[in-house]
Amino acid sequence: MTITRRTALAAGLAAPFVARSASAQAPSRNETLLLVQEYGPNSLDMQGIGASQPVNGVALNCYDRLLRFKPVPIPTGGGNQVSMTELEGELAESWQVASDGMSCTFKLRDAKFHSGRAVTAKDVKWSLDRAVSIGGFATTQMAAGSMEKPEQFVVLDDKTFRIDFIRKDKLTMPNLAVTIPFVFDSELAIKNSGGDPWAKDWLKNNVAGSGAFKVESWKAGVETIYVRNDAWAQGKLPTLRRVVARDIASPSTRRALIERGDADISYGLPPKDFKDLIDAGKVNVVGVPIPNGAYGLYLNTQVGPFTDMRLRQAVAWVLPYEKILQASLFGRGVEMSGGPATPKAAWPTPFPYRTDLAKAKELASAAAPGGFSTTLMFDAGNATVVEPMAVLIKEALEPLGIKVEISKVPGSNFRAEIAKKTNPMVINRFAGWLDYPDYYLFWTLHGANSIFNIASYQNPALDRLVDAARFTADKAEYDRSVVEFVSLAAREVPLIPIAQPTHDVAMQKTIGGYQFQPCREPDFRYLTKG
Repeated sequence: MTITRRTALAAGLAAPFVARSASAQAPSRNETLLLVQEYGPNSLDMQGIGASQPVNGVALNCYDRLLRFKPVPIPTGGGNQVSMTELEGELAESWQVASDGMSCTFKLRDAKFHSGRAVTAKDVKWSLDRAVSIGGFATTQMAAGSMEKPEQFVVLDDKTFRIDFIRKDKLTMPNLAVTIPFVFDSELAIKNSGGDPWAKDWLKNNVAGSGAFKVESWKAGVETIYVRNDAWAQGKLPTLRRVVARDIASPSTRRALIERGDADISYGLPPKDFKDLIDAGKVNVVGVPIPNGAYGLYLNTQVGPFTDMRLRQAVAWVLPYEKILQASLFGRGVEMSGGPATPKAAWPTPFPYRTDLAKAKELASAAAPGGFSTTLMFDAGNATVVEPMAVLIKEALEPLGIKVEISKVPGSNFRAEIAKKTNPMVINRFAGWLDYPDYYLFWTLHGANSIFNIASYQNPALDRLVDAARFTADKAEYDRSVVEFVSLAAREVPLIPIAQPTHDVAMQKTIGGYQFQPCREPDFRYLTKG
């Protein structure tokens, strides 16, 4: 037998099963999962500044929250997704919203941290205080549910905790179930803080949670190994005892490992590979249209050439939407062009633009008759999908006299780069964890200027409409506000939606219990093997 590089890789990846199953006490093959992914976490603290997308998986599996979303079947089969309007207790055994609707009191279940300490209301307060105070993404996420200051979080006794609302906000309770408001072992964190009130450096490299899994080892860019927390009692104890998550940049290698059965599960393969795997039928592929999610082209409204709305509209008229859907997503998504002049009260929804070179040239020549050069940035961690988009956008803008230089940023640095808000053009896939149009626009275009407002768009009129939708209980008023702010965004186009993608995962047919989570990271707690 000829030993190729691919064969050697596969043998190395499969080796942990052979070596560790030799011990009677080690996890068996059916209790060990091998996940292959493009890149893994750059930190162990999702609340930390600059945490990459995969850090959500650490938060999901290694920490608990007060609440979680209720699982419901995926309509097309293959597992579960979640109902974002139905909540279950995680650390909370029960909860009660006050009769005036201005607070909620939680009774905590008897839970223990990985350290063996009991989870107390003091730990919950310290954790939520941290989330609203640490800054960056975590603090903005909490504010999206009107949790803005430590005074809102009240310890009543060791097992009783209250949140005081500063306003009636339909997003407050579901926002407690996303990955950001997780609960730390505050005593352990403070003990190792080195004087930092939020123990940022220590928690970046250590887990202090109570979740269903612990991090046994973490080598950034190489692998993360999780082991089951056998004392977890916040749900059914997972059947998996060990998860090895390997970072493999090459999509062809990841696909080969899945096809040959050397890996159990893979996220983040190129859409073409998922399409081919579906057609071949040897492994299961489960796809879920990403709720409240879209690939978009963000045009900087504060610095650079695209401060001129006519140029933003020109780009919207020239994008080759159908070509992008096929070349980048291989049809695994919904095109976002050619929508009605008056949109539906929904998101994602197609903008009224379609590919029309004549309209685009007219606008571009009026705004920048001599043309100009600019840059287009994207996350290299998602290059298999986004690079074909970037190339097609570059080609489409050339007839307008716009010369584009493509800039790839490593996935581990992408959030830090977009936080600068200096890049003229950026492709990003954003998906709102809570499935409301006002929630999506709050993150991407609202004047609160979150990290995901990549266009640095500031428009008080849009802010008023988004806020009106967020806080009204009247459905007719809500729908009117949504139609108006989507129409406004379509007219001023700081963000051009390109396509709503499908979130696909490939699994061996022995893998069950798949559950899609809003954060789009693997949930090991429910997966089964064998």
